[in-house]
Amino acid sequence: MFAERLCGYHAPVLEIRVDRSEGADYVQLCPEGELDAYSVAAFREVFAELGEESRLIVNLGGVQFMDSAGLGALIGGIRRVRENEGAIAVFCDRANITRLLHTTGFDRIVTVSEELTAAIAALDEPPG
Repeated sequence: MFAERLCGYHAPVLEIRVDRSEGADYVQLCPEGELDAYSVAAFREVFAELGEESRLIVNLGGVQFMDSAGLGALIGGIRRVRENEGAIAVFCDRANITRLLHTTGFDRIVTVSEELTAAIAALDEPPG
């Protein structure tokens, strides 16, 4: 702890929740925290486990920071879901993350919605 404070380093924290709400016809993958090179392995692992879901929402509402490793994991997970003929959309209501997704062109490969209801509706649209 002392060495971490001395160097100004803190271990990144990423919690990952999978929400299978009763009555919902979709599953939500909900990472919370920092999705970066240090934490992306756990995210990839959980995303891979959900690769055969028929309807998946990636809920980025709890992600405070994302780097290129996080974007890469998202792209890989989206590809896996689509290869298995599943539908996928991204929900994000955080301005900094949404801006990153739009700036990098990520929103051209998958629907990115700032409202959860719009992301759910996008699951019924053909992939873009």
